[in-house]
Amino acid sequence: MSEPLIELRLWRQFLAVAEELHFGRAARGLHMTQPPLTQGIAQLERLLGARLFERTKRSVRLTPAGEALLPQVRELLSRAQGLPAQARAAAGGELGRLRIAFVSTVGFALLPQCLRAFRASHPQAQTELVELTGDVQMQAFARGEIDAGFMLHSPDFAPAGLAHLRVASEPLVLALPDAHALARAARLSLGGVLDEPLVIFPRRIVPSLHDAIFGMYHAAGREPRIAQEAIQMQTIVNLVAAGLGLAWVPESVRQFQRTGVTYRQLAGKQGASVPSCETTLVWSTMSPVLERFVECVRA
Repeated sequence: MSEPLIELRLWRQFLAVAEELHFGRAARGLHMTQPPLTQGIAQLERLLGARLFERTKRSVRLTPAGEALLPQVRELLSRAQGLPAQARAAAGGELGRLRIAFVSTVGFALLPQCLRAFRASHPQAQTELVELTGDVQMQAFARGEIDAGFMLHSPDFAPAGLAHLRVASEPLVLALPDAHALARAARLSLGGVLDEPLVIFPRRIVPSLHDAIFGMYHAAGREPRIAQEAIQMQTIVNLVAAGLGLAWVPESVRQFQRTGVTYRQLAGKQGASVPSCETTLVWSTMSPVLERFVECVRA
């Protein structure tokens, strides 16, 4: 059997009497006469099945049940009073929950900067972060599990069917083992690199960027020698440090200073042949709080 739904009006009357311990003064504070107040307290006690006040001709005092309810009623009424302001804040994007997915490359600098700025300007908004590769993000969007995501892809290959904002564009650089001769070479040539074993992410993770890297090899008449595949950029760099091969990674990965790894960029005309990549913020349905986050990222 469900409990009766009690109006806030009755709880306000209870609080007034509990604080004054006098029905007449409580009634005046509520801008009402005493008989309706007495009737309201009697109705509340019937609904609860418990007496809240001990009354005599000279005094009014709380029963143990009334004492137990008093702090909770204060909290209830305080929260109810704050609801209009919360509704306005939510409608204006100042309040709400934002579920954000991100690929590992964003975690080095871009994501912390965006979150720092957003939390400073919208301290009441809640952000929940989850690290997901691009393919898994698309599945999460379809299930309604995330509100926005930072994705990596080749230029102009943002995921179809989603609104997006480009937030970064950067070249790919080589991650090489420190002990490799190319790590100390005065100048790197593309031809000297393409025959080396390659550590790379699976195509399903970032198809457009995977295809761009393979296209660079094929344009030079080479077939990539895949030594190992790994999903996370940190893992790819760790495998490079272990000597399994070289890797093409976004320039932002340089901030992952892994012992045993050197990052190099091909210069001049050689560098022009190396693909670049973009990071975009994507979303399917705009909400007020997401709109504020997009504005913050754009700024």
